[in-house]
Amino acid sequence: MSPATVLIVEDERIIAKGLEKRLKGLGYAVAGSVATGADAVRAAVELRPDIVLMDINLGTGMDGIEAAGLVRARARVPVVFLTAFSDDATIQRAKLTEPFGYVLKPYEDKDLQTAIEIGLYKHRADRRVAENEQWLAATLGSIGDGVIATDERGRVRFLNALAEHLTGWAQAEALGRDVGEVFRVVAEADRGPVPNPALEALAHGRPTALAAGAVLIDRAGGERPVDDSAAPIRDAAGNVSGAVLVFRDVTERRRLEAHLRQAQKMEAVGRLAGGIAHDFNNIMTVITGFSEVLRNDDLPAEQRHEFLSHIAAAGEQAAALTRQIMAFSRKQMLVPCVLDLNVVVRRMEAMIERLVGSDVVLATDLAPDLGAVNADPTQVAQVLLNLAANARDAMPKPGGGRLTIATANVDFARPPAAHPGLVPGRYAALSVTDTGAGMPPDVLAQVFEPFFTTKEFGQGTGLGLATVYGIVTQSGGHIDAASAPGRGTTFRVLLPVCAAPPPAPARGRSPPGRAVKRRS
Repeated sequence: MSPATVLIVEDERIIAKGLEKRLKGLGYAVAGSVATGADAVRAAVELRPDIVLMDINLGTGMDGIEAAGLVRARARVPVVFLTAFSDDATIQRAKLTEPFGYVLKPYEDKDLQTAIEIGLYKHRADRRVAENEQWLAATLGSIGDGVIATDERGRVRFLNALAEHLTGWAQAEALGRDVGEVFRVVAEADRGPVPNPALEALAHGRPTALAAGAVLIDRAGGERPVDDSAAPIRDAAGNVSGAVLVFRDVTERRRLEAHLRQAQKMEAVGRLAGGIAHDFNNIMTVITGFSEVLRNDDLPAEQRHEFLSHIAAAGEQAAALTRQIMAFSRKQMLVPCVLDLNVVVRRMEAMIERLVGSDVVLATDLAPDLGAVNADPTQVAQVLLNLAANARDAMPKPGGGRLTIATANVDFARPPAAHPGLVPGRYAALSVTDTGAGMPPDVLAQVFEPFFTTKEFGQGTGLGLATVYGIVTQSGGHIDAASAPGRGTTFRVLLPVCAAPPPAPARGRSPPGRAVKRRS
């Protein structure tokens, strides 16, 4: 390794020569020796020594302190003062040039060497810090998000270029200001105040996200929707020393999301229209077909009555389809009452048997001590019918399978992962299980989405399970599904148990328990 080079600035020739000899004896290379401040600045720029030893008193003209300031500014070379002056005024002036050492004459070789080595080390360390700061600033400047950093009191210490653009504040003007003044956000809905994430991160010592629907007010009063997060900055000891705020303009994302929603809406409308058209076409075929036959005046009264009954049934079917659409849109009025789910299941058994057909074995497993719920019995019946129809369609034709309707009491000490909003307590569970083909995870994740269906186009509206979901949630309950390909599917409805006792079962009706209906 080559020795460090030293520039000597000393107006006394004899002292300069002696210093040069001492430096060489210590293993340093002397880049040159000058006697004036002006020559010192020029030599530092031209020779680029590793360090400058500067006498403060250089006679007439520029003194060593002034020269040191220029050397540092123009050549960025560290300066160590060698002087006999130690008065407060001189020291205070010297400090303004940020010297790397201050050695009082007379001095020993050890004092000189120590000052030079510490000065060189400090200069290298400062240069590494400066390079890291430049690299960090360049990195933050190239990030596609706005970045603001604060100190521990929430005062701005850094803004990257995008943050300057979005807030309207230049970094030079923003430095030292409260982050709430530079990054000013309000609620989009009512323009009310929104907690500043950077200040929240400082206060709580953990990452914080901006509330949804926030608007950034820039310095000129302009508004733009933003999305952001903030995190505390911690020092080596783990203490919070500041916060960093990262934010972005989401105007374009909002526009794209609006386009996507519109496209999805149009697709959904198309699917809904196809399904409804199919169902109503079937109904209209019945009505128009029998109406055409009724034009024949020669029909016997009994046959005419039969055809009119078919037309009336088709009308009821159309009304039921309309009710299903209304239920999905939540425009129907629920009439809840204290209800025993076992009673609903028993009353619906015959209808469900007809619905699923003779190929399907219907079984029930009803808890005898089931808690009462507060729900609309008509809507619970609708839930049962929709789940049964879904199970029927999942099983092979011909061949059928097994459909099991079960009830049980379920206690939750804490909300399960599938239902984070569930209130702990006792629930009455109504489950419908089939032995059908089952569903892969990607299909299972969408089963409650409106208009989603795995059936062929025109074979259904995709509203059945969405209707079930709407009824259950409107009744204050929850619903989940478990399925796997080849292992069937179970839908479970959870309704909170109410304090009132369930109504007594009707006389002559079989009590809850296990029953199996077999194929005839």
